[in-house]
Amino acid sequence: MEHTVECIRCGKQFDKNRIIYTCDSCGGLLDVRYDYKKLRISKKKLRGHGVWRYAAMLPCEIEPVTIQEGGTPLYRCDKLAKSIGVRELYVKHEGMNPSGSFKDRGMTVGVTRALELGAKTVACASTGNTSASLSLYASKAGISCVVLLPSGKVALGKIAQAMMHGAKVYSVRGNFDDALRLVQELCKEQKFYLLNSVNPYRLEGQKTIAFEVVEQLGWKMPDRVVLPVGNAGNISAIFKGFTEFKELGLTDCIPKMTGIQAEKSAPVTNAVLQGKKEIEPVRSPETIATAIRIGNPVNAPKAINAIYSSGGTAGTVSDDEIVAAQKELVRSEGIAVEPASAASIAGLRKLVSLGMIGKDERVVCVTTGHLLKDPEEILRVCEAPVEVDADIESLRRIIS
Repeated sequence: MEHTVECIRCGKQFDKNRIIYTCDSCGGLLDVRYDYKKLRISKKKLRGHGVWRYAAMLPCEIEPVTIQEGGTPLYRCDKLAKSIGVRELYVKHEGMNPSGSFKDRGMTVGVTRALELGAKTVACASTGNTSASLSLYASKAGISCVVLLPSGKVALGKIAQAMMHGAKVYSVRGNFDDALRLVQELCKEQKFYLLNSVNPYRLEGQKTIAFEVVEQLGWKMPDRVVLPVGNAGNISAIFKGFTEFKELGLTDCIPKMTGIQAEKSAPVTNAVLQGKKEIEPVRSPETIATAIRIGNPVNAPKAINAIYSSGGTAGTVSDDEIVAAQKELVRSEGIAVEPASAASIAGLRKLVSLGMIGKDERVVCVTTGHLLKDPEEILRVCEAPVEVDADIESLRRIIS
């Protein structure tokens, strides 16, 4: 639909057909803006399935590049709610998207927008899920894809996806922040279209998580949404989705946005807990949760605004807490997620125990990626299979 592009810091507006990722005046992040007074959206007018059910609130005008992403399940988790100590708990499992992560929501819009702008090659830096998703949608669109990954820091399942979909994969001797810096320079030089979350169009697809949550709860708003924070685009995108529904008069409030980071990769949380609006980057981030192992998240200003504006908060969890939550989620509720996803569950438990989240709240935890994204981690943290001879007596002895 018709839209403008605007700097969130200085308010400068840009031609929507210009390829630009940050403000050329102040360096601020950009946002896609609509004239909500012209939108005629009602609950009855929403049609279709998944991300493009909300086409009227998305910035594309051509036939979308889609693989039926979105429409992911929202599970009510009563056993887990009782264990953690909250009134109601739901898990929005984004690992059920086509490539196995929430990134597909952003890429269906981002790659469609790339075609609208005439791009022939798309590119990204990635901790894994972004590259897997971008390579899939680039393949579907019939354009080239280049991805930069931090060497030795990406789960095997995610690298395999990018390779199988035909992306040009480059392993950078450095961390994610190094890879992002390089890919930004590369896109500027080679005229590739950058689809990291610094690109505001990618976040437009991700905001549909909020739309779905509201609908799946029967148009009842959760008190709080808890999710892992890496490059910090998703929390700000989901906040924007809730804000837009309120702006359109479809809802009357916004849930408290609550971001969870790993202890040694927590620049956003550190800033929030200190009441700051700017982060201090973590130079050497570390965590078992590779998807959120990011020390200098590009969307930190948007994420911090989302948390403050919604009355939310942030927290950190250890790797041990992440693994424990990952196991509990799948063994109590049957929901299988990668480590970064489990950070939302671990964080909820911790913040409830600290009295930072009320026990009477209706909470939605967003789990961002599927368990099979990181099979190596499973082998490290679970008991190994027990070998047994091929006869029933041997099996009986071991079982007993």
